[in-house]
Amino acid sequence: MIALMIATAVSTLVSLFGTRYLIVFFRTRGQGQPILGKEDRGPEHQHKQGTPTMGGIAIVGAAFIGWVAAHVRDLAFSNQTMIVWAGVLLLATMGFLDDYIKVRKGHNRGIFWKQKNYITMLMSFVMAWVLVVGTGISETISVTRPEIGIEVPTAVWVLWAGIIIWATTNAVNVTDGLDGLAAGSALMGFGAFALIGYWLFRNPDVYDLAVNPLDMGVFAAAFAGGCLGFLWWNAAPAKIFMGDVGALAIGSALAFLALTTNTHLLIILICGINVMEAGSVAIQMGVFKASGRTKRLFRMSPIHHHFELLGWPETTVIIRFWLISGISIATAVAIFIADFTNVAVGL
Repeated sequence: MIALMIATAVSTLVSLFGTRYLIVFFRTRGQGQPILGKEDRGPEHQHKQGTPTMGGIAIVGAAFIGWVAAHVRDLAFSNQTMIVWAGVLLLATMGFLDDYIKVRKGHNRGIFWKQKNYITMLMSFVMAWVLVVGTGISETISVTRPEIGIEVPTAVWVLWAGIIIWATTNAVNVTDGLDGLAAGSALMGFGAFALIGYWLFRNPDVYDLAVNPLDMGVFAAAFAGGCLGFLWWNAAPAKIFMGDVGALAIGSALAFLALTTNTHLLIILICGINVMEAGSVAIQMGVFKASGRTKRLFRMSPIHHHFELLGWPETTVIIRFWLISGISIATAVAIFIADFTNVAVGL
């Protein structure tokens, strides 16, 4: 528990001051986020033009420092978590390059905007394969425990895990459209995974994991702290945006946590708001194409823009979506604990 507290406290402080530094750094250099114009028929966000971006650098950096700091006592570094960090940093680098190109070009679409999905998908499958080769991770598709999961061949598991990483990464990226929406919902998600990781560690007789659950719990706590410190500056009206560097890192981190703690299917609830956001985009595209490009189900997707165009103030959309996220995450944790209770009663 002390390791979790250290990770959270250190990463929060580093993120709080690190984000402030990035705001000044990018503002003095005129490196701000370009915003799509009226040609995209979206809500009026032109007042956000020029807001510093790439604040996700502070989230990732603070999370890493907090994670390292938590090992100053007797917590060992696990190879599983180091592999996870490699995956997070790989996708964060991809996001950084895209952000940098957007800022340099002065347009909201970077040079990789058409190819980014394919590149992130390839990275996701590679990291899923590395997890299998480099760790003793359970090759099952499960909700809370491998014992009640479905064991699949290695190739199928790599395909499944790669899809989870890719889908979650892109879903968080889609959610990052309003001030604080993605950071706030991710904060709650990482908090849930910190609890799950610690619970797995405290009950080894129930959860026989090859992956170090405490180290993954500390990893989650460090990212929660990173999001918390960043949210201080990112809350509406945002002084800085996380950018793709933050969204891709956060999404991949959440996916890796689900995979390494054998809570694959719980991520549907833990990232419930992200699923809703990404699902709205898929539905919108499906309806648009099926109608011969004449009809749309929503006024605009992702769905948070739909509610803005209905007249909801931005802060109303954010807070209500946070509430939906909190309810969804609480349900996931309740399912996890209920399963443990059932097992404990039978022991």
